[in-house]
Amino acid sequence: MNSQLIEKAALIFPNKQLLVNVVSKRVRQLIAGSRPMVEVDFHMGVADIALSEIAAGKIEIMETA
Repeated sequence: MNSQLIEKAALIFPNKQLLVNVVSKRVRQLIAGSRPMVEVDFHMGVADIALSEIAAGKIEIMETA
């Protein structure tokens, strides 16, 4: 994983536990066949793609009551 992407994503989700959960869920979605919401380089892994999406503001969380 790219440490710069982690830092950028942490600005969006400062809670580390929440960030880990969001990245994990998005990684599972990407592995299952979801299309990336950002431009992907050939060397990027799914975790880097998920972090890039978060850093770009493409991922939002919905709170449930």
